[in-house]
Amino acid sequence: MKLYAEKPWRFTRQIIADVTALVWSAIWIWAAITLYELVQKLAVPGQKLESAGTNLAADMAEAQARAGRIPLVGDEVGAPFGSAANAANSIAEAGRDQQDAIANLATVLAWLTAGIPVLMALALWLPLRLSWIRAASVAAKVRRYPGGGELLALRALATAPLRRLASLDSGVVAGWRTGDPEAVEQLAALELRRLGLRGSPRR
Repeated sequence: MKLYAEKPWRFTRQIIADVTALVWSAIWIWAAITLYELVQKLAVPGQKLESAGTNLAADMAEAQARAGRIPLVGDEVGAPFGSAANAANSIAEAGRDQQDAIANLATVLAWLTAGIPVLMALALWLPLRLSWIRAASVAAKVRRYPGGGELLALRALATAPLRRLASLDSGVVAGWRTGDPEAVEQLAALELRRLGLRGSPRR
């Protein structure tokens, strides 16, 4: 598999594109993590609310237990403490709910912050990259075959821009029709050059 071009100019472009895609993705992932941590700080009041509610509920439950040990009137005296403990537990539950809501919000915002730009970059960069890898890998394989030049020459005639074909000698196309080795080699070299590959195909 051919991952990078052999010609310096194409190789440099590919490296720049790959590094740019990686840096772009890394920046947005960092931004997403930073945003997640900032939003998570909004959960601090909820944490304090949960802690206060939990501590208050424990104190009220203990007070109820002590009041319950008072002879004859223990249950009546302890009942208000039990109600207060239930209320404190509700406060603690509200604190936990707030933390869960903020955690969910932070997660969604982080995924959106990183996901959209990274997916956009992949949608623009990855198809072109994979298309080149497939084409270059096949061309590099074909150029080693006996007679591979004819296939590459035909590919050049079918896909090369007219301005590139016009830059060749005027008799190249006619020479290809007659099987002229030099014409075939020029066309094959044009296709290899388009992909950033070196070398001449075998004849």
